Amino acid sequence: MKVISVLLSAVALLVSSTDVLAQAWSPQRNVEIVVGSAPGGSNDKTARQVERILLEKKLVNVSLSVVNRPGGGGSIAFTSVYQRAGDPHYLLVGTTALLSNHIVGLSTLSHRDFTPIASLFNDYVVFAVNPDSPIKTGKDLIERLKKDAKSVSVGFATSFGNHQHITIGLLVKAIGGNARDLKVVVFKGSAEAITAVLGGHVDLVVAGAVNVAPHVQTGRLRVVGVAGPKRFGGMLAAAPTWREQGVDLVSGGWRAILAPKDLTAAQVAYWEGVLRKATEYPEWKTDVENNFWTDDFVTGPQLRKDLDKDYADMKAVLVDLGLAKQ
Repeated sequence: MKVISVLLSAVALLVSSTDVLAQAWSPQRNVEIVVGSAPGGSNDKTARQVERILLEKKLVNVSLSVVNRPGGGGSIAFTSVYQRAGDPHYLLVGTTALLSNHIVGLSTLSHRDFTPIASLFNDYVVFAVNPDSPIKTGKDLIERLKKDAKSVSVGFATSFGNHQHITIGLLVKAIGGNARDLKVVVFKGSAEAITAVLGGHVDLVVAGAVNVAPHVQTGRLRVVGVAGPKRFGGMLAAAPTWREQGVDLVSGGWRAILAPKDLTAAQVAYWEGVLRKATEYPEWKTDVENNFWTDDFVTGPQLRKDLDKDYADMKAVLVDLGLAKQ
């Protein structure tokens, strides 16, 4: 009992210390939440949901604004926040592009050039085809890819080497194929990629579940594989995971909040605490569920460790795809 008491006291002290740090600083002027894409996309939705809850629940004592800086696969946004070193009034909606852009040489910046605050959720991707496609199941797709990977044209958005490109590359690698044999078509947005598969211009689309779900509901698309750890609910409840079909494939695109480098411990603790509270509200959880996202709130050393691992894993796949050097 004495050991338990000591442990409980240590935990209480740690929580208390974190609270003190968080209370030691608060923003003094408008805070910008910077997004590396145009309004309307999932990254923009993430920023605006964070903004809405922080304001509605009065979790911050200043104004907030979402600033869209599209271009360069997110690099323009990354650079704008990187240039604000030491300023805690700028937050960045971070995505896997922060890692992949650095790996393939599109940007000199990586996650190590920022202060990671919190991972919010994961957006696992789905593989979908036109309902008239001869590819009826995930096993059909695997057979086609094994026989001739170039015979399947794959559409996704918005750049080579992104998490959707990586996911299809992982599938090919998992079944013993060569990821460089893939026939891929990159579109400006997921809507364009989906339109292409609906029109029969590409055989397969790899996209976020929220973009595919409405078309599945109307019977215009059929999901042949989900790259998540378990099935989705709702409109996608009938779609099998790749693991169910014999392929150990779990892959998606996370969303995280990062800040400029050189923040103080108190500033980091403040944003960690605020975001943790925001993600505990029912409104946030409902939005996550409606978008087929998966809760993944992580902070501190574990988040930095996760980012380092993701970087190494992504680099291995991008080398296989011929987009990065060993």
